[in-house]
Amino acid sequence: MSMQGSVLAVGKCLACLEFMLFPVWRGIRASSGVGGGWSQGWARCLRWEPDSPGQRPRIPVFDYPVWLVLCRGGRARLIEVCQRGRGAIRLPADMLSIKLPELFDIHQVPKVFREDSIISGYRHPRSSALDCVLSSFQMNNETINIWTHFLPTWYFLWRFCLLCSTLNFLTDSYTWPLLVYMLLICIYPFTSSCAHTFSTMSPESRHICYFFDYGALSLYSLGCAISYGYYVIPDSWVNSWLHQHFVPIAIGNTLLCTSLSCYSRFLELQFPQRSKVLRTGAFVLPFIFDTVPLFYRILLCCGGSCNSSDGLSSHCYHLLFAFLTCFLFTAHLPERLAPGRFDYFGHSHQLFHVSAVVGTHFQMEGVIADMISRRATLLTHVALPSLLGTIGVLVLSLVLNLGVIGIFSAPLLWKPCRSSNQASERKEQ
Repeated sequence: MSMQGSVLAVGKCLACLEFMLFPVWRGIRASSGVGGGWSQGWARCLRWEPDSPGQRPRIPVFDYPVWLVLCRGGRARLIEVCQRGRGAIRLPADMLSIKLPELFDIHQVPKVFREDSIISGYRHPRSSALDCVLSSFQMNNETINIWTHFLPTWYFLWRFCLLCSTLNFLTDSYTWPLLVYMLLICIYPFTSSCAHTFSTMSPESRHICYFFDYGALSLYSLGCAISYGYYVIPDSWVNSWLHQHFVPIAIGNTLLCTSLSCYSRFLELQFPQRSKVLRTGAFVLPFIFDTVPLFYRILLCCGGSCNSSDGLSSHCYHLLFAFLTCFLFTAHLPERLAPGRFDYFGHSHQLFHVSAVVGTHFQMEGVIADMISRRATLLTHVALPSLLGTIGVLVLSLVLNLGVIGIFSAPLLWKPCRSSNQASERKEQ
């Protein structure tokens, strides 16, 4: 068809569209011209061609692209569908109209929300829960912190599910220390991600969010102690005094870690250096205690008594990343060298998260390797783990840590309630 013919065809179809937008088929017996039972002027847009010369035309041929409704009352039904479609389409439009939270510079937020050498990208200090969730999809100085712990949570859950398909956690008590450890390495990054997400709702909520973050890290150190006490303990330490009291001491370390780290937040504004020292020491102490058996095994390995099937290589990688994590947490590099350059991407807390997750991955691989390779040796010298010594310890420590968090959170929760009551009393007077 030539260009001129195409233009004429489009013009004729537009004339039909102007005459009637929604055609209705009135039935075969209805006659309205060439088009048979088509309503009003739509017969002009249709023509019938026979199968062969001399036969009655049976097949409708559309000269032009048109929308057809082949039923009685099709126009009304199509209008109803369009109206419902508009209502459904209106939802994404409303969602697109939601504005992302505004960001602020360091001098625009209270001191409690400020981070060392981070100049811009701060969220509103009185953000709503919805604003906090939306901010995780907006580039600010907490976005990478949120996702660097939220995504690894799903990785550890995936590894946990794989272990559930290969190990019998229900009836094989030898696997219960690993069960506790896997639960806690799934919990601590998720808690950290939530803490970074909702920490800007108020100064009080910021403290409470990080209280839970510290409690989750403390429980993670307990999970390390339980798995190390059963799988990583050196052969020469089996059934020694330290081996028998390893987990009870770890419970005390967990409570001490949570208490000191929560208390350090109350000193953050007036005594920042003291607060930093207390918080760092609160997590370094359990780490050193938990890894004492591992350090001893590495020393033995340096002396030549290594077992190639052990997971010491993974443990060594874990220690390397653990030291890197501690360095990043205390040094505040690289943002200290160039304040404002690493506000959104590349500052120390983001690197701290990545290093901690990678170190946990290698630690998990080492624990699993030791559990598998040392099973026969350990079962001949050590009693099977008990439900009370694994799951019971976890539940007890969880309750105690929640109690510690509640004690430190009570003054923060009481303060807003008291101020609101005083304001209401003034209004009544």
